[in-house]
Amino acid sequence: MNNTPISDALALRATASAFDAQRGKLPAPGDVHRSPDSVTVARQISELGALISGLGDEVLFRVVDHDQEAHSARVITSFAAAVEPAGEAASALGAVAHQLSFLNQTEHLRDQPDARDAREAAARVTDDALATADTALREAADSLHAASATVSPPSARLQAARGRSTTAAPAFASPPPTVPGAAAPADRIARGR
Repeated sequence: MNNTPISDALALRATASAFDAQRGKLPAPGDVHRSPDSVTVARQISELGALISGLGDEVLFRVVDHDQEAHSARVITSFAAAVEPAGEAASALGAVAHQLSFLNQTEHLRDQPDARDAREAAARVTDDALATADTALREAADSLHAASATVSPPSARLQAARGRSTTAAPAFASPPPTVPGAAAPADRIARGR
């Protein structure tokens, strides 16, 4: 097995990006184009399950290696630590699915006062659970991104370039020099015939 710091950092970044993508797919409360529906939420729970399984595979892949590299412990810890927020996100989406099911089952009762109160409570629980899932997915992605930087930090050359690019850029661009006679006189208007 060839687990170099660069290959492990790439694996951490790829997994972090997968969590970022899941976060981008979350239904958005109040947004008609991205409102939660049972099929979308169930699909996302399934995708999160695959990501959690992938985290376990990444840990197992490195734990069984008898010739672990010096950085392997950090990589194993980072993948293993991401399981908790990923599980929290999946659990929160499970709560969303549960509330959506309740809302679907009680749709015909929405005009009754007792049902209306329960349905409003279900909508609040859904919004809270979506916020929890968003936070958990961000936590998983951020921790994996940070871990990738500790396993294989950017090269000194890249760090220097980043430093120059943020401090050397002028705040305002100077206007291009004008060429005399290039502009048309202000009193002359081009007219079509």
